Amino acid sequence: MTYQLPTLPTDCLNNIVEFLENDKNTLHSCLLVNRLWCKVSVRILWRDLWDNKERSLRMASSILSTLIACLPNKSKEILFKNGIFISTPTSKSPLFDYTAFCQVLLICEINKIVYNVLRDKPSNNSLSLQDRYCLVTNEIIKMFMNQVSLKKLSYIYNHYQYNLSFTYFFEVRNLSELHCGTNLNSDFYYRLSQTCRNLQSISIEFYSNEVSNELKELISLQNNLKKLTLIAYYGNSWKNIIPSITNHSNTLTKLHLCSDYTNLSLSFVSLFPNLQEIVFSFLESADFEDFKVLQFSNFPNLQILKIPYHCPKPEYVMRFLEINGKNLKNFYISENDKDLSLSIANFCPNLKSLCVTLNNDEIDILKNIFIGCQYLERIKIWCGGDYLTVEKVLETIVNHSSNNFYELKIHNSSNSAYVSSEILELFFMKWKNRLPKKSLNLIGINCFYYNYNSLVNEENLNIIKKYENLGVVKFRTRSYYEEGKEEEN
Repeated sequence: MTYQLPTLPTDCLNNIVEFLENDKNTLHSCLLVNRLWCKVSVRILWRDLWDNKERSLRMASSILSTLIACLPNKSKEILFKNGIFISTPTSKSPLFDYTAFCQVLLICEINKIVYNVLRDKPSNNSLSLQDRYCLVTNEIIKMFMNQVSLKKLSYIYNHYQYNLSFTYFFEVRNLSELHCGTNLNSDFYYRLSQTCRNLQSISIEFYSNEVSNELKELISLQNNLKKLTLIAYYGNSWKNIIPSITNHSNTLTKLHLCSDYTNLSLSFVSLFPNLQEIVFSFLESADFEDFKVLQFSNFPNLQILKIPYHCPKPEYVMRFLEINGKNLKNFYISENDKDLSLSIANFCPNLKSLCVTLNNDEIDILKNIFIGCQYLERIKIWCGGDYLTVEKVLETIVNHSSNNFYELKIHNSSNSAYVSSEILELFFMKWKNRLPKKSLNLIGINCFYYNYNSLVNEENLNIIKKYENLGVVKFRTRSYYEEGKEEEN
């Protein structure tokens, strides 16, 4: 007598498989269980088709073949009449409507896939590569634009791509996130604005100082805009978009400003009193004179403030913290200034996450921060060179951090950020004896120049493994670029 395992209810299976979203290998294994498991897994795998940035030409060809198979018959006829033949996985209809599962559309990724496949594919007609590329890409995008499941759309045009002309009506109504550029055809924004009124996040890259009226109209028409990112490089400015975004002064809660120089308008930030998160990401140093006005602004709901690169004058930031620091939960600053670092303990008592830079003789400031910020759970700190030694940081953490503390990121500034195996084991032993017992997340961020990590050598890794097995620590390393990207977001 054979025993058959009971079948899980679909809702239950959905909830289980959702936890595997970031485990692509396991998800691919789930495809082979049965049809139900296959359907549930495919839905998650196709939710964001573009998360693999290093796909091979073979993988790109496979994706394109599947997308062609999903095209409506009218689109297939257009390609056929123009002599464009792209093979599909089978001659039959696809098992699933794969594009119906997609929630993310990155047009730049479609551009790359179509171009790379067609570039090496011989042509049987007189159409140029650009014409064939535009025909295929437009039909695929049109198919996606008719999917009600689409949540995120990114379309950034640069000199590596062709600027597409949108000659069809968009049906997207549930779009919640848009990433775009000011150099797109205005008809793209016009058509999008006809149905898309519920964007919660907009990110705009400025390729000139001019902003089309259609883009301004699209922004103005949104009903509940919560997050706005403005990116202006190469001397361009977001000045002309400001009148349109001020319509959302009551709903906007997150504002990210990114540029390669700092002589841009910042005072308009004060027009958004309900901001909970502000990021000033500027790659070049300047006086931030517009911050001179902003330093006196009051943001009663502000919880996250990040200044990951160049910083306004420390006295400006200190005044800003004096007014707004009480409610801050997350503060990231790269400025190495003693008075500014001291002010963190005085003005930010409710911090849970902090990134700070301290000189080698400023260990007392770190102690004061732990005393003044009793809710601190996570800290990232630069070590090596002129900064604090890893040894001093570990000693201060284990002796002065509060019971809430559980995560330490050591950012290696140079290959001099060294810690001996004896010091590391002594730290783990003391952490093991702390009450209440709490596992420590220890993250080593590699040095930018040398790809060096002070915690990674054979002896240290053996010690870390020992205390991982005891449940004392969870250890991982990250690259400088991975960490930088996370902080900008």
